[in-house]
Amino acid sequence: MDEVLIVTGASRGIGAATARLGAARGFSVAVNYSRDRAGAEAIAAEIEARGGRAAPLQADVSDDAQVRDLFDAAEAALGPVTALVNNAGFSGPSGRLDAASAADIRRVVEVNYLATVWCCREAVRRLSTRNGGPGGAIVNLSSGAASLGSPGAYVWYAGAKGAVDSFTLGLAKEVAREGIRVNAVAPGFVDTGIHADSGMPRRLEEEAPKEPLGRAAAPGEIAEPILWLLSPAASFTTGAVLRVAGGR
Repeated sequence: MDEVLIVTGASRGIGAATARLGAARGFSVAVNYSRDRAGAEAIAAEIEARGGRAAPLQADVSDDAQVRDLFDAAEAALGPVTALVNNAGFSGPSGRLDAASAADIRRVVEVNYLATVWCCREAVRRLSTRNGGPGGAIVNLSSGAASLGSPGAYVWYAGAKGAVDSFTLGLAKEVAREGIRVNAVAPGFVDTGIHADSGMPRRLEEEAPKEPLGRAAAPGEIAEPILWLLSPAASFTTGAVLRVAGGR
């Protein structure tokens, strides 16, 4: 059976790097996006130009109905899904909690936590041997912020990622006997657009040199452990939150 991977939020950054590397490792890749159609189409075209199979698929994964449609579309385009990377993320405008809007906080929780829950639920429905599925692997994107708290920046984002950690551990135990492994990767500073989007365009330049390794990660340095966790090499690893944060 061909291996089919859904990567959410795959039009740029860690998601795009994961989609590229997944294709290089033999997966057919559903390149999910919410708004950046051009970015997702470019990633899919790049994969296919290198001899892989990919499909750019639109869905707002914070909406459970759209998640179901995403899995259906991936199966129609590429075949039954066997792996999932929950990468879609959003930090919202940076600042103190007492200055944050309810709408921004709610959106962060929806995109970072609830989207992970909805996608995992749909994956378990299809992958679990209890439900007649073939088994598979799931990797959720957490953050070093989950254990650091991100005071003065976005404590609500840190809280949502902490929830991802707890959810990953619980779900891994729940489906361990059903052929599904569930793990998470918790990056530190990564050279993507997330900090600029949150209103802190100089954060990497100012803060990353202070960290133990003295720099931010490239997206591909996060994609590598994600693909390891999806692979047979990680066959005895489930319920892990792998910190990939340069010592942070």
